[in-house]
Amino acid sequence: MKDYEALSKKHFDGQAGEYDQRDTYYYSRNGKISCHDIAEQVRSVPYEALLDVGCGTGFLIDILTKRKSARYCGVDLSDEMIRVAKGKGIRGAAFTVGSADKLPYPDGSFDIVTCSQSFHHYPYPEAAMREARRVLKPGGLYILSDTGIGGVGAWIDNHILFKLAKSGDCHTTNRKGIERMMAAAGFTIADSRQIKAMIYTVTGRKK
Repeated sequence: MKDYEALSKKHFDGQAGEYDQRDTYYYSRNGKISCHDIAEQVRSVPYEALLDVGCGTGFLIDILTKRKSARYCGVDLSDEMIRVAKGKGIRGAAFTVGSADKLPYPDGSFDIVTCSQSFHHYPYPEAAMREARRVLKPGGLYILSDTGIGGVGAWIDNHILFKLAKSGDCHTTNRKGIERMMAAAGFTIADSRQIKAMIYTVTGRKK
């Protein structure tokens, strides 16, 4: 099987140094759109601990720490992304290198788990969702924002284009597909919205 994690790590290690500054489709544009949408969604939600999976350079956590004091954790596969995130000196934030399907945190550690524009890089998406649910407290929120399509376009991406790509992209699905995956993982869908073009955000609540 193609090593999507190794490809993702190499891809984002190479982008890390200029990721925030390169506001283009293949760098941070979609990520920033998703991060700002998530930040608005959690603005009125009470929480004490939040985990951002696939945190990259810590862009979302940097926004959130300026609005609310809480315990913030970020985990990402890319050593270089984590290096950049740590270099920002974000108060109240801890950043760790790790995989989405093997989160290095105890059960029930967080009120909110977020995931912005990294889910399509996960070779084991169902396992990543189960891990998000595991580390959430009962009633906690899983907020996933990504870019994706369904139908014939998804089939072409998943079975042809992503097989040839070297960026670590390995699967795509649309908003409804994410809703179905969340429900199967034990979440109740609390909110689902199309943000812009192919970008969506789906929020699940741990039962």
